[in-house]
Amino acid sequence: MTFAPAQLDLSYWQKAKQPLFTDLTWNLPERKTGRVAVLGGNSQSFSTPVRISEYLARQFPIQTVATLLPDALRPKLPPLPNLTFFPSTASGSFDRSPALRAALADPDAALFIGDLSKNSATTIALAEAIRPTPSPLLVLARDSLDALAPEAGNWLNRDHLVIVASLLQLQKLLRAIYYPRMIMLSQPLVPPLETLHKFTLSCPVTLCTFHQGQIITAHQGQIITTPLELTTYSPLTLWSGQLAANILALNLYNPNHPLEATTAALTYA
Repeated sequence: MTFAPAQLDLSYWQKAKQPLFTDLTWNLPERKTGRVAVLGGNSQSFSTPVRISEYLARQFPIQTVATLLPDALRPKLPPLPNLTFFPSTASGSFDRSPALRAALADPDAALFIGDLSKNSATTIALAEAIRPTPSPLLVLARDSLDALAPEAGNWLNRDHLVIVASLLQLQKLLRAIYYPRMIMLSQPLVPPLETLHKFTLSCPVTLCTFHQGQIITAHQGQIITTPLELTTYSPLTLWSGQLAANILALNLYNPNHPLEATTAALTYA
């Protein structure tokens, strides 16, 4: 007796053949609104948080964009009004402080843009700072996910969280929380989609990643894949920080539609 192969239920998967949800990119507020914090940097690197802060302030009608840096950088930067410094570790990255926790609880949205030192003190400091509820919108991008992954069990279930990460970074994240399904970089497209489908059904996070020529966005079990050629990005520029900034802005203006806003940001120009 032979049995027909089991058919996967892929009804959760939408394949974009053209830019989706473009109305969200056309309907930005006319007046400046919203307060955003961009966090990143260490004593050896600060260009990315400064660059992305300038991009957000220039590209979107955001009322204020504050750049949060460790105070080890204070002697290296002029006293600009939008720069705010916080206690740093001996290695020159963020340390635990009430001021940092307050600064991340106050704005409407925060973007962790990376250039963070990999040390346990910074991991604990940032994980503690992003736990308060009610939680403002938080976007994690670039190496901020590597820094925070060891403490993922303490922050992953927070509300209003978007993660922009490579598939390898998501693999590390799932391993850190002992998730029973693993993502393999050698897999074809469907198995990682199945894993992200199940993961986002159990975790209130919005994900954006890349695999097999497709940019993948996921939320509440729904998956959208957008071919890279529909966007202006390359496999390298996806992780420059600009896409994460666009995702933050469109989620800020469309808080009840995280999957749609994150997908629309892929083709925002």
